[in-house]
Amino acid sequence: MQTEAAVVTATDQGQGSGRLFAIVFGVILLIGGAYAGLHLVDDLSVVRSHAIGPFILLGIALLIALGFEFVNGFHDTANAVATVIYTHSMPANLAVIWSGTFNFLGVLTSSGAVAFTVVSLLPVELILQVGSQAGFAMVFALLLAAILWNLGTWYFGLPNSSSHTLIGSIIGVGLANQLISVKSGTSGVNWDAAMGVFRGLVFSPIAGFILAGLLMVLLKAVVKMPALYRAPEGRKPPPWPIRALLVLTCTGVSFSHGSNDGQKGMGLIMLILIGTVPTAYALNGAVSGGQVQSFHQVSIATQQVLADAAHGAAFDGDPRAAVTDAVQQRKLLPTTVPALARLIGEIDRQVGNRASLRAVPPEQMGNVRNDIYLANSAIPLVLSQPGLDKAQTATLTSWRGRGTEAIQFIPPWVKVAVALALGLGTMVGWRRIVVTVGEKIGKEHLTYAQGASAELVAMGLIQAADMYHLPVSTTHVLTSGVAGTMAANGSGLQWATVRNLLMAWVLTLPASILLAGAVYVVLRQLL
Repeated sequence: MQTEAAVVTATDQGQGSGRLFAIVFGVILLIGGAYAGLHLVDDLSVVRSHAIGPFILLGIALLIALGFEFVNGFHDTANAVATVIYTHSMPANLAVIWSGTFNFLGVLTSSGAVAFTVVSLLPVELILQVGSQAGFAMVFALLLAAILWNLGTWYFGLPNSSSHTLIGSIIGVGLANQLISVKSGTSGVNWDAAMGVFRGLVFSPIAGFILAGLLMVLLKAVVKMPALYRAPEGRKPPPWPIRALLVLTCTGVSFSHGSNDGQKGMGLIMLILIGTVPTAYALNGAVSGGQVQSFHQVSIATQQVLADAAHGAAFDGDPRAAVTDAVQQRKLLPTTVPALARLIGEIDRQVGNRASLRAVPPEQMGNVRNDIYLANSAIPLVLSQPGLDKAQTATLTSWRGRGTEAIQFIPPWVKVAVALALGLGTMVGWRRIVVTVGEKIGKEHLTYAQGASAELVAMGLIQAADMYHLPVSTTHVLTSGVAGTMAANGSGLQWATVRNLLMAWVLTLPASILLAGAVYVVLRQLL
């Protein structure tokens, strides 16, 4: 039986090359940090204000957000390297840099859709006023609560889910916002969006358990290689075909983790940037030329569709207030459709005649972004009503897509910064999780086939979640996959560990809800 000390000693082989790996990663860190810093400074050059306060607030918020991704890295990403380190398929130093590199690539190639799915769970008025005191209290509460809970579970070696933690924190902030603002009728959690996210989070570990178990049974029936079904022996690496398989699965899980988990921090960083320096980040400056003209044409068609749906009814008053009421209550009100038509008309007057979205006057960018976000949130309410034909539905859907393109974007330097934080976190905190995954889930040590089966399934499920823009937990998918292979192999489960994992899974949501809600209330008072 390997002890934790033995695992650590064995996985620290290749110590001589460790310095080289550390130097290489240090160089990458410096280059990436310089790239992100220079692009941030360049983006901020368009800000005309000389007040230093927003920039100090921006720096603090960015450090906390990247701190969350760092904790995510040494907490979640350790699962990706657990099998290759535990089975001695790669030296630990090489494995964490290898994993960090593919996390980096996963983040860089991600669409950002998952990031905005997570952000959409927040109350609409907090997103519209993200630069206000309540908005900053929201962002800081989310990040601080998520970091504190992740650190606590990591300390006890529990493979907890950063996805569950962050989503629980979002729910906590939403509920607290609703409770303390009950007289103003503000909205709380977007439960429709939350239920879709919950389904992904609950389904994925169950699917991981079943599919990894089935894959293990299939491997045993098809692949007759006895060495594949043995546990690691001392420091001896596995035969090269098995070694290549385990490195491949580690690579796939690392890339998939970056493409999904890395996006969660990106969404919050974009909220921070929009709140502190809307001049630079409220609108996507890359939307220009023919795209703006197409947006103008679709806006005209959309106003006509809404006018027909309103049967010619006009709207007098502030369209934003009327549309906000409908979005908060999540139902179509008598004034919603004509107000939405007028709001889209005002957006078109601000945007439609520009050479690009970058040409919108700086003082108007934040308002235009909020108007587009509000209209995008209201259009699904119209689409849910009967009576629209296919052409009308296509027009509304097209406007929503172009509006999304205008306000949902992630600059490359943000992806680089998040990727570096994830990679650096991976290098720091892998040991505790490796021992839990390798030795404490099953009654027998993890075999090569079990590690490969769990990681192949985890990689597939995470990529599928990316396709549907859903956040999933790498931790829960992988650990449930390992448990599934143990059950399928007849190895038995260590119920003490399984109980702890289930407790972490069950407690994470309520604990992070309470923690984030409490922090939010305190910060609202302080700010």
